[in-house]
Amino acid sequence: MPVWSHYLEWRRKPPSPVQRVSVLSTDEKVALFRRLFRGRDDIWALRWESKTSGKSGYSPACANEWQARICGKPRIKCGDCTHRQLLPVSDLVIYQHLAGTHTAGLYPLLEDDSCYFLAVDFDKAEWQKDASAFMRACDELSVPAALEISRSRQGAHVWIFFASRVSAREARRLGTAIISYTCSRTRQLQLSSYDRLFPNQDTMPKGGFGNLIALPLQKRPRASGGSVFVDINFQPYSDQWAFLASVIPMNVQDIEPTILRATGSIHPLDVNFINEEDLGYNMSGTSVTALAVASRYLPSASPAAPASGTLCHRGSTARRSGHAPAFWSAGTVRRRWTTAV
Repeated sequence: MPVWSHYLEWRRKPPSPVQRVSVLSTDEKVALFRRLFRGRDDIWALRWESKTSGKSGYSPACANEWQARICGKPRIKCGDCTHRQLLPVSDLVIYQHLAGTHTAGLYPLLEDDSCYFLAVDFDKAEWQKDASAFMRACDELSVPAALEISRSRQGAHVWIFFASRVSAREARRLGTAIISYTCSRTRQLQLSSYDRLFPNQDTMPKGGFGNLIALPLQKRPRASGGSVFVDINFQPYSDQWAFLASVIPMNVQDIEPTILRATGSIHPLDVNFINEEDLGYNMSGTSVTALAVASRYLPSASPAAPASGTLCHRGSTARRSGHAPAFWSAGTVRRRWTTAV
């Protein structure tokens, strides 16, 4: 008898049909978006792009960025600046992201080492096959999941939302368990396209905020087919908001039984994340992540994987024009929804 049979009787839930709903107001869209994509609300990241080098990245949004006689960049690093004034997430920030004014990133790891969602990142050559296999595994395990094409259209995110906050460790255990299950069921996923989990850490790194993830549905990449939600055949949903409204978050009490169903007596993948201090980097305001996966924890039915692999992602900085961010005002900002989202 399977070890998980002692916990509950499992039956696959029928998929929720995605139906066109009555047109949501902009306020309702923003509220729906914030209800699903929940992370730290006291800080968010702003995407930047250098006009000279073409490099891009994300930095914590600051009210004093590039302000004359206040901001010390690039001479002073953001983490060392005494004038740093981090900006909170607001309805206006989300609206301007959806409307294309800026691109926002979210920090999923909360200060108490919990989170409201798990996201799995796929890129490189086999990302479509691997993301599709992972989605099928989620369906077999009755894990509600949403598949998003990345803004570059060269990768995908699989989002799993939780009905309430869960420990980041449990969320990441769920992710690695589903990866193990996918390996054993499909003999396909060799971690060639699997990049990382969000949250990227079990606990908050010293002096940092944890890794960020770019929020979906930003207007500009949407125009070219990126940053949108798709079905398992990678066809975009005709009504993105109807799809999001149909998403049912996973109940916290279902996580452990699902892990046991997915792995049986085999432990999930042994995933270790290495922070900047471990790598010897001193890169305030940037992110360095190393992922090591031990193949001995892969299910025996899965194909051989490298004994260990390391993927490093390094951010960089670039100067932008010296004016106050469009989303910041010293006084009270009244809502002004002028662009359809």
